[in-house]
Amino acid sequence: MDFSIKTLAAKSTAADNASTIKTACIVVGVFENKKLTTAASELNKKAAIDAALKSGDISGKAGSTLMLRNLTDVSAERVLLVGLGEDPNKVSEKAYISAVQNAARSLNNLGGADVSLVLPAVDGRDLAWAIRQTVIAFKEAIFRTDAHKSKKDTVAANVKKVAIYVAATEAAAAKIALAQSIALVNGMELAKELGNMPANFCTPTHLANTAKKIAADFKMGIEVLERKQIQALKMNSFLSVSAGTDEPPKFIVLKHMGGKAKDAPVVLVGKGITFDSGGISLKPGAGMDEMKYDMGGAGSVLGTMRAIGEMKLKLNVVAVIPTCENMPSGSATRPGDIVTSMSGQTIEVLNTDAEGRLILCDALTYVERFKPAAVIDVATLTGAIITSLGHHTTGLFTRHDDTHDKLAEELLTAGKQANDVAWRLPIGELYNEQLKSNFADIANIGGPAAGSITAACFLERFTKKYTWAHLDIAGVSWKSGAAKGSTGRPVPMLTTFLMNRAG
Repeated sequence: MDFSIKTLAAKSTAADNASTIKTACIVVGVFENKKLTTAASELNKKAAIDAALKSGDISGKAGSTLMLRNLTDVSAERVLLVGLGEDPNKVSEKAYISAVQNAARSLNNLGGADVSLVLPAVDGRDLAWAIRQTVIAFKEAIFRTDAHKSKKDTVAANVKKVAIYVAATEAAAAKIALAQSIALVNGMELAKELGNMPANFCTPTHLANTAKKIAADFKMGIEVLERKQIQALKMNSFLSVSAGTDEPPKFIVLKHMGGKAKDAPVVLVGKGITFDSGGISLKPGAGMDEMKYDMGGAGSVLGTMRAIGEMKLKLNVVAVIPTCENMPSGSATRPGDIVTSMSGQTIEVLNTDAEGRLILCDALTYVERFKPAAVIDVATLTGAIITSLGHHTTGLFTRHDDTHDKLAEELLTAGKQANDVAWRLPIGELYNEQLKSNFADIANIGGPAAGSITAACFLERFTKKYTWAHLDIAGVSWKSGAAKGSTGRPVPMLTTFLMNRAG
């Protein structure tokens, strides 16, 4: 699918000239109170759109659609009307996203035609945001999950070209926004493809090879540490998780050095458990297949790196991914075992299914060498975050001081900008009490109460030398049920955060 920015007469908006756009289908908006957008009004010369609203063929509710054909004095072969909700003066974010998603789905039935859109103004959002949501919606509508089926799913021919019409004065900025949006969606699709891939395909080695391909495609630095190198670094906490599997662990370091040589990098750390059986603390069988998604942190970090690589973002960013499987066997770590982390702190492993923090803590110690401007770890870390925030919102944790408050605000703002939201939860000494061990410096679980908070507190102990935030994405990384599949989150939030930092 190809996207482009187009303009019409230099002295008017695209909406004023919508009737002259030659295309297989033009998409315009209508409202519940039978009001029309400027573009729809331009196509309504013979009152055909008024008649459709008056008859109730389309309600105007957000996301409602109606296809009209062969309108008089309209160059487009078809006109797709899309509902934008109640208020013609304030198109809400929710209404716009619903409208563009349903438009994209409807247009998939056109059989490979070219389509054109004239975007309405969205309350509180700029044109770049509207372009981004449009590209995400159209690409999501054609995203396939049948890579491993012997017979591919039968689908209608996809839309081939999508032209977004803007005023001539907006064209330059719109082209930049479009290029960034395409890069972002490419990153999201990589994260989704990795997440949906079964664990016998998406191994630690596959993640390492994916990182190598990103490095080759976008001229990044790459280093993949093997078991012996990991042992030499004394990452015994990380290695304790991989002890029960035959799949070799990998420690991936991917560097995008787009900023000045002296600038401290932002470091992204992604949890890469490519399958989590729970280890000796074995998970229940029901739903265990979804533990292929436990590498969602690694997938989203790789997706973000791909996005910023395509954007040629002028910022130094380092991705660090510890990746392995968590499996039971005679050589697996047992509940009650004590391991020594790279930091020298000892950990009593009370539950082998709390493994994500065991691989992340060594990675968080490793990244000290980069003297980072900020470190953000991303992990499908706890089921408790789903109890707290459901499947809509990422959990954000960081220390409570001015520096960390600023980082938290940056991430929260980026999430709102990207429609990929987070919510900040507390950490602190009171919760650290739950992690005390009689036999080691720290236990790897703190009991059922405040499980996502105590997990963040565990990680925080390994981040004292830099500014740090933790994103628990267990509730947002994938969907279950009939819509099962990876979401590509939080690639939008992370990419937007980095874009904001780069200015």
